[in-house]
Amino acid sequence: MLEMEKPLKRRVKAAPAPLFPTGVVCQPTASQPGAIEAGVLISVGVIAIYLFGFYETLVSLPDTPQPPKWSLHMGQNLNLAHPSEWDLPVAADSVASGGKPKKLGTFLGSLKRKFIGGNKDKDVEVPVGLWPVSIRNELDDFETILHPGDLKTNMSVPKFWSRPIHHKKLMSRETAMKIGTCAEPDRNGNANRGDDCPPDQRTIYLGIASYRDFQCRLTVESAFTRAKNPDRIRVGVVDQIVDGEDVVCNEPVESCDKNPEQALCKYKDQIDVYEMEAELSIGPVFARHIGYRLYRGEYYATQSDAHVTYTLGWDADIISQMEITDNDMAVLTTYLTDIQGSIDPQGHSLRKTRPIMCNTIYEGGPQGMHLRHASQPERNPSVHGMPQLQPWWAAGYSFSRGHFLVNVPYDPYQPMIFQGEEMSIGIRGFTIGYDYYAPERSVCFHHYAVGKNAKVRNKVHHFWENDRKYSGTGKRAMQRLLGIVRMNPEIDPSKWDHVEEERYGLGGVRTPEKFYETFGIDVHNKKVEGHLCQFVDNGEGKMHHLFTKFLKSDGMGIDYGQIDYVFKDPRPGQQ
Repeated sequence: MLEMEKPLKRRVKAAPAPLFPTGVVCQPTASQPGAIEAGVLISVGVIAIYLFGFYETLVSLPDTPQPPKWSLHMGQNLNLAHPSEWDLPVAADSVASGGKPKKLGTFLGSLKRKFIGGNKDKDVEVPVGLWPVSIRNELDDFETILHPGDLKTNMSVPKFWSRPIHHKKLMSRETAMKIGTCAEPDRNGNANRGDDCPPDQRTIYLGIASYRDFQCRLTVESAFTRAKNPDRIRVGVVDQIVDGEDVVCNEPVESCDKNPEQALCKYKDQIDVYEMEAELSIGPVFARHIGYRLYRGEYYATQSDAHVTYTLGWDADIISQMEITDNDMAVLTTYLTDIQGSIDPQGHSLRKTRPIMCNTIYEGGPQGMHLRHASQPERNPSVHGMPQLQPWWAAGYSFSRGHFLVNVPYDPYQPMIFQGEEMSIGIRGFTIGYDYYAPERSVCFHHYAVGKNAKVRNKVHHFWENDRKYSGTGKRAMQRLLGIVRMNPEIDPSKWDHVEEERYGLGGVRTPEKFYETFGIDVHNKKVEGHLCQFVDNGEGKMHHLFTKFLKSDGMGIDYGQIDYVFKDPRPGQQ
């Protein structure tokens, strides 16, 4: 029997449902399959409004740290080098290694963090600055780093306020103006006002690295007492001490109950002290690295040694000197004059002279051949009415816009370095676009161990008492330091550590070679052209007059691309 062919069945596909509603009705029917009920739309809208309100509530909550077991009273500083002593929360980075997860307060703090994006530098994200501000409100958000000297001690430290924002190119002025808080916010409560902020309301961060120095608290006292507007000043101290032996930097000479008018009492909320054991000290570079981590977006940033005395109205004076340069990339920096014979009891300067940075020499030693600053000339300024341009940066005193600390952070991988830190910061800053000036007037003076101060200052300890404990680290650190700034071309780059070189390395505005060529430094033969001070400060200020005419029209640094000057020793063979 023949099998009959089965009839073909035509399959009809159902029409696909429309992607979007075709109408809005009170109640959908079969004749309107694509319509959506109005009640559904209303419900979705209500939920969206609720979620948006919930988000806005979260981001508007004030910071409320967990109840601490540490104390913020006078004389009871945070010993953050060993956070377990204060029962600090585990840092975010430690979660991956088995630590406890971050608390809700940390999540909310992260949620609240906002950024201001630049239009020209679209890859730059600048955190919003707040005023007043303190790292004491950020303890849940600290991070753990490994001590670069012994490579085994975990240290809890503040996070940087911002990563470098130069991205190996010159910042736009628009971006630079997004950094800097104002003590007087605008009508909307915004502390970021750029150069609309009146100069007398622009905030100042003062960083101090102190090693077992009894005069540290006197330095802080004079900075607040002598300031024209102390309310806009915030001090960050890295206090390296032996507990029970050394005076802490924010402990007033008298109790606050007895003398509440002391600056350390009146302005205690504007002083952040990061205390660490002296035995962990590996020199000023690491201490100042932590000090840069204490910066929180202030308009200006300054640093000095822990044993200086400030002049009356120093804050207004140095700002006026800074602003008259018309250079947002200016850094006013110098070796300080000795206190003796320099200041009267009321805080007025008695000096008409000022030091200028122009004298360097090569020297050898256990860490190898390197360039360092020699003694600097001090004389009446060659340039009047403004600071004078110079080649070099000095660690003993520096005043700049706050973005200098953001863009040129101290390299923590330089343990036991003393001579050399100024070459690292100075040359890296040059490549990022910064220019160095000698202040026309000194606003603070240094207590050197000379004359009547010799006896008391010679009793102060120095970090190199830890030299044996960290033996050998300085030589490796010097190779890295010189390698980054291309001062040791004879060393194979694979021989030195390149960790985090992107953050602690060079900029892209100028090259180190341009600096060496301009100012007569032979990094191959380890020689310098002599008598550079005659070019810098010969009574005429030749460098200043020759170079400042190439200041960019937007005030963002001197254009060294227009400068073809090459310094040669005018008196070869002479002292």
